[in-house]
Amino acid sequence: MGEERSRNFIENEIDKDLKEGVYDSVHTRFPPEPNGYLHIGHAKSILLNYGLAKEYGGKFNLRFDDTNPTKEKTEFVDSIKEDVRWLGADYEDRLFFASDYFDRMYEAAETLINKGLAYVSDLTAEEMREYRGTLTEPGRDDPMRNRSIEENLDLFRRMRDGEFADGEKTLRAKIDMASPNINMRDPIIYRVAHMTHHNTGDKWCIYPMYDFAHPLEDAFEGITHSICTLEFEDHRPLYNWVVENVGFDRPPRQIEFAKLYLNNVVTGKRYIKKLVEDGTVDGWDDPRLVSIAGLRRRGYTPDSLKMFVELSGISKANSTAEYALLEYCIREDLKNKDKRIMAVLDPVKLIIDNYPEGQTEMVKGVFNPDNPELGEREIPFGRELYIEREDFMEEPPKKYFRLFPGNEVRLMNAYFVKCVGFEKDDNGKVTVVHCTYDPETKQGTDKEMPRKVKGTIHWVMADTAVGFTARLYENIVDEERGVYDENGDVNVNPNSLITMKECYAEPALSCAKAYDSFQFVRNGFFCVDVKDSEEGALVLNRIVSLKSSFRLPAGNQ
Repeated sequence: MGEERSRNFIENEIDKDLKEGVYDSVHTRFPPEPNGYLHIGHAKSILLNYGLAKEYGGKFNLRFDDTNPTKEKTEFVDSIKEDVRWLGADYEDRLFFASDYFDRMYEAAETLINKGLAYVSDLTAEEMREYRGTLTEPGRDDPMRNRSIEENLDLFRRMRDGEFADGEKTLRAKIDMASPNINMRDPIIYRVAHMTHHNTGDKWCIYPMYDFAHPLEDAFEGITHSICTLEFEDHRPLYNWVVENVGFDRPPRQIEFAKLYLNNVVTGKRYIKKLVEDGTVDGWDDPRLVSIAGLRRRGYTPDSLKMFVELSGISKANSTAEYALLEYCIREDLKNKDKRIMAVLDPVKLIIDNYPEGQTEMVKGVFNPDNPELGEREIPFGRELYIEREDFMEEPPKKYFRLFPGNEVRLMNAYFVKCVGFEKDDNGKVTVVHCTYDPETKQGTDKEMPRKVKGTIHWVMADTAVGFTARLYENIVDEERGVYDENGDVNVNPNSLITMKECYAEPALSCAKAYDSFQFVRNGFFCVDVKDSEEGALVLNRIVSLKSSFRLPAGNQ
């Protein structure tokens, strides 16, 4: 038996709650705001919440916190649903919207007013800031703090009925203006906002604030453990105040964990929005972004993101992961899953002068030596091939074992060839490499080779090659200059995308469809682009190169 996984602090807290009878089951949720696309940090929250529900045989909800119609779009709702589903979190019969509860939230607000725990304020936003105090000085009471229950109910209903302009009135919780936690200094729980909502239309002109709505949503749905990130730790007293004073028998419990930070990436919605609007990237799903949609389009897999989250760990302490760890995870996931085929990204013609013209033969190759179940394929071989331009040099340095005049190499899965000449164009660029081959050196014949060679290169037969466009990616951030410039804009790496339009692969690529991935020998893992590929005109994104200097810490190996 393998070693049992150590339990994280959240599991320990849940175990304690179940043992003490605080809850008799586990019910979690992922509550995104539909105001942008999800990124890799959200993947951690999705997988954590869903994983806990699954571990304890409980329930998992996907719930949209759509309480702010100024920034919300149906486009974001649809993308989030797709992302969560793709990650494997099953929510099909448990999909909810905060806006479904607007009537109940309104009733909860009236409950607080009737208890003398909420009042209508006339302060402007600027006056509210002045009255709020500072970290070292207590706030001052709102002049309207002691309005009667009857007056507050009347004003709040008139707010609901549209009598007041945006910002003219707010509803505040009556807690403690001297609290050392500023969040507890009579926070606003409703504001006037005459806006059309994507779900409720024009039914409402008042909307609940997040810190009021969120705990109520959890309580309405029977959530037991509200798992959120550390920035909400200071909001927990308000969360508890709301569910306790509105009145729930078994209120949910908020537990905070550290966010997942990744070095030198862009996750801020306003920064990505600007990159999209400026045309720097071709959408929220650009493969250079770490949005979940971008990672999926580039070729990352749910299993690779799960591995990344597991290796990053669940803790209370903020930490930053290296991007190389994410790349390690996708390599580990794909290395035994993907078929390995030959593809040439920067081609130069190779002609075997002594090979019969017009003849084609088939050579055999295994799809993945580490996974025999993927089988074998036959690869056409003939007189004219493509090889990588970097695999030939007119004047090579020492320890260069590929093709140069007079040198012999093995063509992978085929024959030994010896360079006997080359051609150049008027600009001095090599256009053709000439070789001869030795028919006695065919791989797979079980013959003992007459001699040994140090170099092996890949190739593609010219007549049967499948043409495609390759996109090679680097980090979108210029790491030497840092993520942001002096204006707060992203320092974009000019080499973040390199497009190579005349690439060739063996015929095994011909049946590829969107999201199919392959390991191209020596060139990396590639995925068929879902947006720009067309029949007969494939576009492939490089997911990751084959090698990295990154190594897991000893404790994780």
